[in-house]
Amino acid sequence: MFTLYLLFLSVPIYFLIKKANNNTKDIAINNIQISQNNASLQDPVLNILQLSDLHLENISITPEQLYNKLKDKDIDLIALTGDFLDRKRTIPKLIPYLEILNKLKAKHGIYAVLGNHDYVLRGENLQLLKETLQQYNCTVMQNENAIIDVHGRPVNIIGIDDFSTKRSDLQKSYKNINHGLNLVLTHDPNIVLDMKEFHFDYLLAGHFHGGQICYPKAYHLAKMGKLARMNITKGLHLQDGKPYYINEGLGQTGVNIRVGSRPEITLHQLTVTSEKEIALPAM
Repeated sequence: MFTLYLLFLSVPIYFLIKKANNNTKDIAINNIQISQNNASLQDPVLNILQLSDLHLENISITPEQLYNKLKDKDIDLIALTGDFLDRKRTIPKLIPYLEILNKLKAKHGIYAVLGNHDYVLRGENLQLLKETLQQYNCTVMQNENAIIDVHGRPVNIIGIDDFSTKRSDLQKSYKNINHGLNLVLTHDPNIVLDMKEFHFDYLLAGHFHGGQICYPKAYHLAKMGKLARMNITKGLHLQDGKPYYINEGLGQTGVNIRVGSRPEITLHQLTVTSEKEIALPAM
């Protein structure tokens, strides 16, 4: 009788787990448009591909599938916002994904920041991860910045190191920046709460996976900072009038399942004008 009871329970549990695993293959491609006030049709647009939280130990999209989803997209710049992996043995698995990103031929290149899981690696293993990214044309940014020219208009790419592991240094990240549009890449979006005196026009982050398992709510995120406790865990938001975006991530952590969330690829269209203030589309 007890055996039958266990069998009765195991069947629905099996199908629930299978459905949750299938959710990791249901990838959302989100298109976000950010325009500055008084933008005109003549203002250039920077097309940004953002991938975050690949967590290559638990990812359900192959490099080839990723390429097929992106090969016909207009991409000027690729932003990788951290948490690639957390085990040395996974580093070779990163290479085919980087090869695919290089095939997309983003005009302004590939920029990457590291996340808390990447910093599980130490010493020479962390260095190997960084060198692998650099070998495949990724500019790895740890509290530093670079400038690109978008049709004659300067855009500052500002890479702020991971906030959750206390590696963020805003002063260093913004060092020597004079003018231009400020595009910030970071992993943990909680940093926006400390940026009142550091201007950004748009900020891209990840970290929360949209909760990954949200039933009925992602209560487990409460320990991940103030934004999570405010139920700000994905999508487009404003802080002090400035827009930032939290990507739900492409891979999973812990177990390869999702409930109430979807893996995400994000394509951002950022209008580049000389204005400092940015207006969000109607939400």
